[in-house]
Amino acid sequence: MPKIGYALSSEEHAAEDLVAFAAAAEQTGFDFLMISDHYHPWIDRQGQSPFVWGVLGGIAQVTERIPIGTGVTCPIIRIHPAIVAQATATAAALLPGRFWLGLGTGENLNEHIIGGPWPAGDARVEMLAEAIDVIRQLWSGEQTTHRGRYFTVEQARVYSLPEEPPPIYVAAKGERATELAGENDGLISTVPDDDVVRRFAKAGGENKPRIGMLHVCWAADEKTARKTARKWWPNSALPGELSVELRLPRHFEQASELVSEEDVCKELTCGPDPDRHLEAIRTYTDAGYDHVYVHQIGPDQRGFFAFYEREILPRFRN
Repeated sequence: MPKIGYALSSEEHAAEDLVAFAAAAEQTGFDFLMISDHYHPWIDRQGQSPFVWGVLGGIAQVTERIPIGTGVTCPIIRIHPAIVAQATATAAALLPGRFWLGLGTGENLNEHIIGGPWPAGDARVEMLAEAIDVIRQLWSGEQTTHRGRYFTVEQARVYSLPEEPPPIYVAAKGERATELAGENDGLISTVPDDDVVRRFAKAGGENKPRIGMLHVCWAADEKTARKTARKWWPNSALPGELSVELRLPRHFEQASELVSEEDVCKELTCGPDPDRHLEAIRTYTDAGYDHVYVHQIGPDQRGFFAFYEREILPRFRN
């Protein structure tokens, strides 16, 4: 049976609200959580970006059973993989048996802040592969020295470790990143692409988790939902590689001036029709994803929880 999760949108919500929403999602009956890891929001209106590792500590204290992963952490530029190894070991210890590390190659929006160059896409995938090697070495608990093409670690040891290291899932769309996901423990994707699932399986991902992200905007009426989606998440309609290349929230806002409400709503599921929400979820399960996590756009998370508890989760599971 596929699992339905809830997206904790760090770009839109303050740390204390994310903690409260995690507890509410568990009570609502969602199967898992994914939390975004950003330094900046996409646009200034979204207005937040708390440090994910602090938020995870709060979530560990208010939830009991629900698994959670990062969706996703970039360990290649602004945060060195040795620091990611320590942070994730602590998170996994606080969330025993219910934390995984989602990794990806990141966006210029978040990674440019330390002043370095923004590498080409193929180089970022190479960096991610080496970063994963560094993280796994450090999770062994042994003193580690690593002098690689992209990263150096000198006599580092992570002392505070969980009983078992968490799984590593890789966000992927291109061929090499999808292969990297298959070489690790799971796949994360933002599109219901069965070709990605097939490449993942061929690369060693057969019978490993496949997680897809679905954006929705529930509201009591479709008109309100559409206006909310355009106001809070216009970045969903930006084409091509803009989402990984633009540097600042204001650049996303400038690009989004060219995006209409209709453009945004073509990319999303808007409104209160349960059949449309269920159909959107099924596009992922039909493509081979066994986990689908749902991002509710905008401030009204409580109404979304009530709607999914009443209309979506029971019908999907039946």
